[in-house]
Amino acid sequence: MPPANLRLTVDTAALAANWRMLARASGSAACGAAVKADGYGLGAATCVAALARAGARDFFVASWSEAAALTMPEGTRLAVLHGVQDGEIETALASAAVPVLGSAAQVARWRDTGRPCDIMVDTGMNRLGLTPAEAVSGLLDGLAVDTLHSHLACADTPGSARNSEQLAAFRAVVAAVPARRASLANSAGIFLGGDYAFDLTRPGLALYGGVPCDAAAGLVQVARLEARVVQCRTVAAGDRAGYGGDWTAPRASRLAVLNIGYADGYRRGFAGNGSVLAHGVRCPLAGRVSMDLTTVDVTGADVAEGDWVELEFDLASAARATGIAQYELLTGIGHRYARVYT
Repeated sequence: MPPANLRLTVDTAALAANWRMLARASGSAACGAAVKADGYGLGAATCVAALARAGARDFFVASWSEAAALTMPEGTRLAVLHGVQDGEIETALASAAVPVLGSAAQVARWRDTGRPCDIMVDTGMNRLGLTPAEAVSGLLDGLAVDTLHSHLACADTPGSARNSEQLAAFRAVVAAVPARRASLANSAGIFLGGDYAFDLTRPGLALYGGVPCDAAAGLVQVARLEARVVQCRTVAAGDRAGYGGDWTAPRASRLAVLNIGYADGYRRGFAGNGSVLAHGVRCPLAGRVSMDLTTVDVTGADVAEGDWVELEFDLASAARATGIAQYELLTGIGHRYARVYT
């Protein structure tokens, strides 16, 4: 197999450390883990194993295809957030995973199975879930409901009145619907305080090093991107580089062209904002990011063709620099990387 020119390193110790921090912040509530979108792009199977070793027991994916791709560790529970769509009942019954039912049609589809389920109630996001009126109408009578869920729309804005409004609406449903557990808080919701924790929290982004709110400081970077230098060149002061000639050399400069671009999830928004670490020296981008090549000004750094450099990819910092959401940066990582799990 030919050598890789891109490397994605996933620090499973950092992943576990983030989960432990979130578990502490969850208080007496159990702390689960969202591993949808292939573990937010980092490899769901490896992330599940690392998180289970750290103590996580509740896991969440979006779809039955994601559930089927996982072999869950003993003693863990997997829930499918999008419920059971038309045509999925046989797949769901063949799986050990539990559906999170979110509509009257899904409830009707599942009712005769005799199997446990979770329920999603929409308390103000207007996305997935039964309305509170549907949830307390008797629609759920006779179902073995394990966990009642809802999802906060504005948890990353702690001062939003919508948070307390959703909390009140969810409390009313929890009081009226028999269930073993209740779950409201996502990553940011964990930091709204104990009132939001209920019995189970469901962090996602924060597990992987994303910082959903100021109170979540202390989470550590999990994903690191590295690229090899394809070519080095020397340019004169005033020379231009890249599409559109957007970058002009301020002096005689040495440029390194990296084997990475927006096809690898390294977005154009990094142009003018991004940098790399080359043998410990911070080097800024020079010009636009193209499809699979990015040029960096390495003047003053000892860089040669074939060397590896690390792209600065701390999620919170990268999001501030580029205006791209941390979720998009993380889940948009492409598939051309050699993956290294430490």
